[in-house]
Amino acid sequence: MGYWKSKVLPKIKKVFEKNGNKKSAAAAEACKSFDESKEQITKEFEEKKTELQPKVLEIYEASSVEIKALVKEPKEPGLKKHSVAVHKFIEELVKIEFPGSKPVSEASSKYGAALIPGPVFFVFEKVSTFIVTEEKVEPTPEAATTATEKEGEIVLVEEEKKEEVVEKIEEEEKKEEVVEKIEEEKKEVVLEAEKAEPTPTTTEPEAKVEEAAKP
Repeated sequence: MGYWKSKVLPKIKKVFEKNGNKKSAAAAEACKSFDESKEQITKEFEEKKTELQPKVLEIYEASSVEIKALVKEPKEPGLKKHSVAVHKFIEELVKIEFPGSKPVSEASSKYGAALIPGPVFFVFEKVSTFIVTEEKVEPTPEAATTATEKEGEIVLVEEEKKEEVVEKIEEEEKKEEVVEKIEEEKKEVVLEAEKAEPTPTTTEPEAKVEEAAKP
C-alpha cells in the first residue's frame, strides 16, 4: 500500500497533469482559430438570420431552464456545471447549420465545452438575438423628475377642477338666494300695496236711500 502511494500514484497524477496541460493548450489554440473566423461567421449569420429564427426558437424552447439561463446570461461557472447539456444544445444548432456551431461542437467534443467558453458564448450571443426578454427598465433621474412633474400637474389640474366645481355650486347658491330675496321683496310690495288701498265710502244716492228709509 505504501509503495502504491509513494511510487504509482504520483506517476498517474503526472500523466493526467500532462494530458490536462496538452488538452488546455489545444483548447486555447481552437479558441484562437475560432476568434479569427468570427467576422465571417457574423456575416453568414446576418445573411441567414430570417431563415434561422423559427428553427432557433424551436430548439431554444425545447431546451432546459439551465441552458435558457446561460443563453440569456453566459457565465463560466454555469458552463462548467452544465457542459454536457451545452454540448447537446450546440449539436442541435449544427443540425440547422447555425453559423459557427460546427467548429464549436467539434472543439467541445475534443476538449469539453468548459475549456472553450469564448466560442460557446459567441454562439450563445447570436442565439440570444432571437430571444425576446422583458427587462425591467429603471427610470433615469430625468425621467423620474418628469414623471413627478406630470403627476404634480395632474394633481393641480384636479384641484383646479374641484375649485371650479365648488365655485359653480357657490354661484348657484347665490343665484338661489337672490331669487328668494326678489320673491320676498315682491311679496312685501304686494302687501304694502294692499294696505295702501283706500277703504270704500258711502255714495250720495246710497245716503238718500238710507235717509228715506228712516221713519
